[in-house]
Amino acid sequence: TSPFAWLRTRFYYLLIRLYFDQEFSIEEFTRGAKQAFSVVSKLLSQRKLDLLEELVSAEVLQMLKEKISLLPDSHRDALAADIDAIMYTTEGDVRIYYDDDGIKFVSILMCFWYLNGANLPDEVPGEAKVFQIVFGDENTKEKKHLLTANYEFQREFTEGAKPDWTITRIEHPRLLE
Repeated sequence: TSPFAWLRTRFYYLLIRLYFDQEFSIEEFTRGAKQAFSVVSKLLSQRKLDLLEELVSAEVLQMLKEKISLLPDSHRDALAADIDAIMYTTEGDVRIYYDDDGIKFVSILMCFWYLNGANLPDEVPGEAKVFQIVFGDENTKEKKHLLTANYEFQREFTEGAKPDWTITRIEHPRLLE
């Protein structure tokens, strides 16, 4: 991350604490985002889209219904991220905005890198290379792929709104396209 982007996100976190939620902590948010990512990615891989209604926006759910049914099993399996297999997490873009009716929103894009043992081909669509990591010795080789995912979380901060974060964007590059 560039120093400018790092400073910008820290400034937005300060604004969130000052004007929206005095208890906001990026560390606590990141822990919750990792849990949500793990749960949602597993439900996606199992095609249990009806269980996502409370977690993702209606637009994202509709997009997922269209794309999941077309995925080969290997790509669907690769969507699942066990929370212990998440190797790295970072915040992407942070936005604070108001809609035309004066409703206040905060969006935080989270980027996840996770290991998955799905049986993916060496080359996936789009000619993109997937990183592979081999664990064990010659007799007990286990191949894992290092995959990425981007999930955007949004919360309404208008007076009286539910204090829930909703996933408004899901991207699994090279898998869910």
